[in-house]
Amino acid sequence: MKTDTELHLSRRERQILDALHARQQATAAEVLAALPNPPGYSAVRALLRILEEKGHVTHRQEGARYVYLPRASRVTAGRSALKRVVSTFFQGSVAQTMFALLENADARLSDAELDKLRQMIKQARKEGH
Repeated sequence: MKTDTELHLSRRERQILDALHARQQATAAEVLAALPNPPGYSAVRALLRILEEKGHVTHRQEGARYVYLPRASRVTAGRSALKRVVSTFFQGSVAQTMFALLENADARLSDAELDKLRQMIKQARKEGH
């Protein structure tokens, strides 16, 4: 079971995880190059170590360098983040979250996407969710 400190990431920790997910694996130098307004190399190494201690990152050694990898897939990490957003901003209401997403002026759903949503709603009703 993860503690609260393991669930909450700083902005910089999220940026590092984003960089790792985008590349699937990276050295500290590659992560550093991918960050906006990057801190120093030592700071990136320290943050990678912290992320590893929190269970978000693992590494393997290739010669003298460490190659870092995210422990969870981007999909799994995204689902976890979405659960936190729903809980934090929408009092756990999936419906309120969906309303907010659909009210967004940029949300243009295709007929196929609308059909998929209808199917998912139908399935959720059937399963009693």
